[in-house]
Amino acid sequence: MVKDAPLAAASSSNLSQKLKKLILARETGVFVALVLMAIFLSVATPAFLGVRNLLNVGRQVSLLGIMAVGMTYVLVSREVDLSVGSIYALAGLMTGMLIVMGWGLAPALLVGLLIGAAVGFINGWLSTYGSLPSFITTLGMMSVARGVALLITDGQPVTVNEAQGANPETLAQFYYLGQGRIFDLFPMQLLFFIAVAILGWILLSKTVFGFKIYAVGGSDKAARVSGIKVFNTKIWAFVIMGFLSGLAGVLSLAFLPSGQAGRTGVGLELDVIAATIVGGASLAGGEGTILGTILGVLIIGVLRNGLILMGISAFWQETMIGAVIILAVGIDKWTRSRRGL
Repeated sequence: MVKDAPLAAASSSNLSQKLKKLILARETGVFVALVLMAIFLSVATPAFLGVRNLLNVGRQVSLLGIMAVGMTYVLVSREVDLSVGSIYALAGLMTGMLIVMGWGLAPALLVGLLIGAAVGFINGWLSTYGSLPSFITTLGMMSVARGVALLITDGQPVTVNEAQGANPETLAQFYYLGQGRIFDLFPMQLLFFIAVAILGWILLSKTVFGFKIYAVGGSDKAARVSGIKVFNTKIWAFVIMGFLSGLAGVLSLAFLPSGQAGRTGVGLELDVIAATIVGGASLAGGEGTILGTILGVLIIGVLRNGLILMGISAFWQETMIGAVIILAVGIDKWTRSRRGL
């Protein structure tokens, strides 16, 4: 019994440390904020907790969430990508045009996703080997990708339907990606988000590549000394971001099969970055998790949905969401200063 006492004390100490770590985790605070928001909205508007409404919230945040998963990799590696909205538009519209031209679904999707990944690669290469700040690189690419989309569409709307020449069978498959529901209940877009989130979490938390992302974000010099190829790691982060932006763009066009290069995805990059930061990713790099990003995306989505259900003016919606973003960044800076980072 006496020998068991130190083991029990050690076990109790470990449990106490784990609980303390859990309580102090940024994700815990975000989760508590989400729960409190949900409780308030459920009281303010009974429709909020309806199954159909909650599934609609899930669908509404899915495209933002898919892109936010990619942004997590970029921010953790201490970079930023402002071109995601333009990639979203370019990849989606290009896929739609190919389907209208008679291409099959698989090759059209492949081209759209490869375009997203290729633009991400260019962003990564210019930001590393090109020695350009990622803020400037992706700001320029935001205009370049948008300009290319305008050129290939001639500034005209792209509508994907049979009247424009799309194959009916291909069209039905394409629509199902964005509009379909599993068991007539779960939106396909939500399932795509869940799949991307799970794969993103495994890659970032359970693989050597994920370790490299955190190491690079923490300190380029330390990572380089450890034998990590810093530039290649950052390029892959941008490629993932570009690929997921392309995927989100394709799913968006599959849901609403009409888009215009000058409007599709405009300003989306701000929502993506905001959701990722609200979830705990740091602009200074080295911090952020997929779980936190999911919670951040849900906070943005639940807030938008709740304000709509409460009949709040669209102008006030933007104001309040902006205030939440400022508050989240302020909390991030304050907690980092408290820890001496």
